[in-house]
Amino acid sequence: MKFSEHWLREWVNPKVDTHTIVEQLTMAGLEVDGTEAVAGQFTGVVVGEIIAADPHPNADKLKLCQVSVGGETTFQVVCGAPNARVGLKAPFAQINAILPGNFKIRKAKLRGVESFGMLCAEAELGMADQSDGLMELPSDAPVGVDIREYLYLDDTIIDVDLTPNRADCLCIAGIAREVGIINRQAVNAVEISSVSATHQDIFPVEIKAPKGCPNYVGRVIRDVNVSVETPLWMQEKLRRAGQRSIDPIVDITNYVMLELGQPLHGFDLEQLDGGIVVRMAEGGEKLTLLDGQTITLSSDVLVIADQSKPLAFAGVMGGEHSGVSENTRHVFLESAYFNPIFIAGKARKYGLHTESSHRFERGVDFQLQRKAIERATQLILTICGGQPGPVINQSDPEQLPDTIAVKLRANRVRSLLGLEISNEEIAELLGGLGMVMETVKEGAWVVGIPSYRFDIRLEVDLIEEIARLYGYNNLPSTSPMAHVAMSGLPEDKVTLRQLRRLLVAQGYREAINYSFISPELQKLVEPEVDALALANPISADMGVMRTSLLPGLLSALSYNLNRQQSRIRLFEVGQVFLPEGDALQQPQMLAGVVCGSRNPENWTSNSDKFDFYDCKGIVEQLIALGGKADQFEFRREIRQGFHPGQCAALYLKDKCVGYLGRLHPQLQKQLDIPEVVYQFELQLDLLTQGSVASFQEISKFPGVRRDIAVVVDQDVDAADLMKIVEFEAGELLKDLKLFDVYIGKGIDPNRKSVAMGLTLQHPSRTLNEDEVHDLMTRVTQKLEERFNAILRK
Repeated sequence: MKFSEHWLREWVNPKVDTHTIVEQLTMAGLEVDGTEAVAGQFTGVVVGEIIAADPHPNADKLKLCQVSVGGETTFQVVCGAPNARVGLKAPFAQINAILPGNFKIRKAKLRGVESFGMLCAEAELGMADQSDGLMELPSDAPVGVDIREYLYLDDTIIDVDLTPNRADCLCIAGIAREVGIINRQAVNAVEISSVSATHQDIFPVEIKAPKGCPNYVGRVIRDVNVSVETPLWMQEKLRRAGQRSIDPIVDITNYVMLELGQPLHGFDLEQLDGGIVVRMAEGGEKLTLLDGQTITLSSDVLVIADQSKPLAFAGVMGGEHSGVSENTRHVFLESAYFNPIFIAGKARKYGLHTESSHRFERGVDFQLQRKAIERATQLILTICGGQPGPVINQSDPEQLPDTIAVKLRANRVRSLLGLEISNEEIAELLGGLGMVMETVKEGAWVVGIPSYRFDIRLEVDLIEEIARLYGYNNLPSTSPMAHVAMSGLPEDKVTLRQLRRLLVAQGYREAINYSFISPELQKLVEPEVDALALANPISADMGVMRTSLLPGLLSALSYNLNRQQSRIRLFEVGQVFLPEGDALQQPQMLAGVVCGSRNPENWTSNSDKFDFYDCKGIVEQLIALGGKADQFEFRREIRQGFHPGQCAALYLKDKCVGYLGRLHPQLQKQLDIPEVVYQFELQLDLLTQGSVASFQEISKFPGVRRDIAVVVDQDVDAADLMKIVEFEAGELLKDLKLFDVYIGKGIDPNRKSVAMGLTLQHPSRTLNEDEVHDLMTRVTQKLEERFNAILRK
């Protein structure tokens, strides 16, 4: 929001300079984007009056003017402005005046005629980028007075960038309130009294959408004169706030909006049919706006209409045909409160952004409407004349926001701010913002929040107000002190840090991907899972919540392969989002993808590629961290997205923990990945379950190693064979290793040889040969029964 410092000082005039005001506003949370001078640097320019304007004898487009600056002396000036005429008062730069750009006025001769000075336009004084003619001053402008003094040009435009919650400061009244309390100075608000009706004409108002517009105030003003010129003081205040002067009625509504923060609108009463109706638009309705643009309204748009047609896009812009024009005689003045929810986003939907929508989207004081219409009425009667009617006020109290009260404790203020502040100063700071404080007990209040501060709802909000008004720079710097006891780490848990460090030690790099992926990639990787679609995605390729970490990792792997990275190891820890009925499960997962050679390129290493057993090995290292690796089991599995012959599921006590294996070749081709990829994805909560180490005495007696090789069908899993061996060997089995799998010469083509090494040991004595022989016999017989195994000799 831009505003004139001079206008602000009419409301509150602290004895500080512009720089200090800017710094105060910024430190109070109302960041100042910048400042600029109202006009350029110039001297020697006064109010001049053209008392004669004759054609130039040697040029058709020039005029020979006689300019008076008071007294009997006049100055001959050659002027080419089209609006130069007798009786016009305009800025006059006298001989030796210096204009912006260090341009000095000297006596000149133009087309053979001498000129003693220059009549100026706004652009020549640095007040505008361009001008069509001379700057026209009011007819009562005092001739000969310095123009800087007359127009208060020793002024600064301040541009404040407000956060969305501070809509109360989108007006001079709000800014003045802040500056006043910061400097402990009273604010001189304008006197606004009710205007008495001189006739009883009313225009009926019906609110059909009270949730969108719970309060609507209107008034009929007859016999206004819209041909009068807006006073220069108002034009200048509007100009310095970035508003151009249009006509007196529009200028007044804009002025009141900038002054009090309430947007208003004026309708041509004779263009209205029957009465005002506030309603939702009927789908497909068309409305031509004030800027000439015709829009098709959707059914979620709030409109101001009459009995036959829409008149205005509520809270955004009025319609072209119902607005005030040069032929308007009777005005219906509107001042309404619109629910921000019904306005937010609607202007942007149609490519619009107006001063009204900017305020209504953020929230306007819901108790300001009547005050604003009375202020606008005062100005209209003063400038345009007219006969005011009674105020019409239609409202639905149930739909209006509630005024609230918040409890505040002085000890809480001191505790959070680390500040010794008196109760009196707390009351003074908050009272200066218009808050009503009722003392409950010493150091405790119930604070009534004013209707324009709808951003304050909690005690901490009030404490924040105290902090910023007291001055963040004035708060003491203290080191927080607390007795903090370190919490113990459970011994039976594997930390995420441990898992990460293990993977990094193995050459993996952690990736962090978005939690949303493209619907197409989701369907490729997990076509059977219906991912949760986002209502408002960042982009089309981030339209659904991920149900697995693998799509993001595969995308990252492909990205790196396309940039000449041949050996890639990536892992990620994060949530996935699994729809389950009406609920959404969000388990934490750990996943990894690998491609390329097993070892980094080196003159001593070979070029063997990473394979399934390398992938299984890294998963085994992860589960070994918890000391419960013997409780996990790998099972052959067929899963979507994995190679059907190179996929395994990891189970913990019959509960699936995750999957590992090779990326399916067809999916690899669809993702345009040239390398064979191995991947794994594991549930983090089950992976972090560990065990507490316990002491077990080492046997003093020697162990016995026996090897066994059996021939079984090729579809028999070695893990199933080892389960039988473990069960039959019982507690005597201390170690079991699979050390050979053979398929080839000497073996049936449909069968394979599996060799296992058993280490047997008794805790209290040496095993004899008969015990070992009996145990091996039981193992062999059981394998024969279950798997049709034949002992290989």
